[in-house]
Amino acid sequence: MENNRNFFITIALSVLILAVWQYFYVLPRSEAQREAARVEQQRVEEQKKAAGTNPGTDTGTPAAPGAVPNAPGTDVVTPAGREQALATTTRARIDTPSLEGSINLTGARLDDLKLKHYTETVDKNSPEISLLNPAALPNGYYAEIGFVGNDKTGAVPGPETVWAVDGNATLTPTTPVTLTYSNDKGLTFKRTFSVDTNYMFTVSDTVQNAGTAAVSLSNYGRVTRFDKPLVASTYVLHEGLIGFTGTEGLQEHKYASIEKDKQFTPGKSTDGWLGITDKYWAVTLVPTEKQPFQPRYAYFEDGRHRYQSDFLTDPITVDAGQSATVESEIFAGAKEVGKINAYAEDRHIKRFDLLIDWGWFHFITKPMFWLIDTLYKFFGNFGLAILATTVIVKAIFYPLANKSYASMANMKKVQPKMLEIREKYADDKMKQQQAMMELYKTEKINPLAGCWPVALQIPVFFSLYKVLYITIEMRHAPFFGWIQDLAAPDPTSLFNLFGLIPVTLPHMLMIGVWPLIMGVTMFLQMRMNPTPPDPTQAAIFTWMPVIFTFMMAGFPAGLVIYWAWNNTLSILQQGIIMKRQGAKIELWDNLIALFRKKPSPAE
Repeated sequence: MENNRNFFITIALSVLILAVWQYFYVLPRSEAQREAARVEQQRVEEQKKAAGTNPGTDTGTPAAPGAVPNAPGTDVVTPAGREQALATTTRARIDTPSLEGSINLTGARLDDLKLKHYTETVDKNSPEISLLNPAALPNGYYAEIGFVGNDKTGAVPGPETVWAVDGNATLTPTTPVTLTYSNDKGLTFKRTFSVDTNYMFTVSDTVQNAGTAAVSLSNYGRVTRFDKPLVASTYVLHEGLIGFTGTEGLQEHKYASIEKDKQFTPGKSTDGWLGITDKYWAVTLVPTEKQPFQPRYAYFEDGRHRYQSDFLTDPITVDAGQSATVESEIFAGAKEVGKINAYAEDRHIKRFDLLIDWGWFHFITKPMFWLIDTLYKFFGNFGLAILATTVIVKAIFYPLANKSYASMANMKKVQPKMLEIREKYADDKMKQQQAMMELYKTEKINPLAGCWPVALQIPVFFSLYKVLYITIEMRHAPFFGWIQDLAAPDPTSLFNLFGLIPVTLPHMLMIGVWPLIMGVTMFLQMRMNPTPPDPTQAAIFTWMPVIFTFMMAGFPAGLVIYWAWNNTLSILQQGIIMKRQGAKIELWDNLIALFRKKPSPAE
């Protein structure tokens, strides 16, 4: 029947969606996990080798004149823990409503930062996210601002410079911290750290020249990381080196690509930003607007392997008896949509909103997030916001869906005529098609109408999945009951009786309550249509919800809840429209037929 053809086209589209997701997301994710395991094993071996040496840092290879100095800690890794590594240097404390940590006075770098509002898991006792860590640790990760000088300037602040605290030693949103350093050429450097209540640091450097001649020096900044996320570089979003500078615009370098290319140097710029981004967190530099700067994205293999985004400004001249000030900003924190957008607008950071990877379909994904976030402010629960969003999307597409379901209902009413045409022109397919087209025209039927509801659902499905996957607002967002993280799969499973049997199941058997609800609603929706007479088609008709239940079980719970709720609304909508059109609703007959005794071949 023509209606069955539409039905199988719908199935094909749905399977295509999931096949693409499996190919572009699941497979790369598995490869990334295997690579992460290999790197982790290599790191453990390096730690064992370093265990017999004295922990500390090494400046490594001296920097070439006019180049960013080499990163500290490139040769050895301390086997000590985080607290022991922090205790090896003098520090100025950081305490804000969103952050806690310290500034390392050696290098005046940010290498100790925790996020107060985010924990590693949903457990209440889970430790806070450690975003930045000392270079001596295997997961060393820091941001640093410094200078590159010459013979006339003498020693200038760099990776190994030990700064002195001038006054207050605790950085808060209301109390900046000032550091000082003087060299033997009459230069005095005064650095002031300030921070807002969220995640933006401002670093103001004043250079006072008490000498008898003018000097020139360049300002540099870098974000350096010695490890990478356990799972990174998927097709769903970008993780790695990132920036928006110069005429090249957005620059994205995944860990794997920069390991291959080693270095990428775009053209000079006078505005923009650059750094390293994770799924939910980022550390970026916003160079001074007073001097053109050269951005760079690199992977180094000398000593310890490391990833780095850095910049170097054109030389700044400071006349004798004069001073000069350069100001840079460092973002280190969670990629919260509202705060990122506010920084882009209020601080005039060019396209800082691109720090969040909205993808190619940003024109759908952004409005989807805005709608869910707006509804969340009203309901106070992201799960309820997703349910309300589904209703709104259904309402928006109601006219088109109404026409589709009405056409499907009409198809059911004219099925006797369609069977009559097939029997009449069984040996002449050309005349059969012509008669069918004439019937469609007379009855005003669109044979592809049944595909539209699913076709319309595809972009909504992907945009919602993108929102659930990339936005930190969805991370650890609870629904009700056992769903404590809408961005993670349903943690329950049918195969351990939803937790009653204390066994650990393989991932493929984690079929939770919500995937089962989704499968049941899909089954009921499909039973709204007549059962295909062909045995093969009937088997597909029966088993497709089961297959989808297994496939959807690994998706974020929020997406499965959306799909189940959408199916439920579709059943109600289709039933109402079919009743209005006078078409028979096959649901009850199909359900009864499942339990009716099948006649034997002899009968």
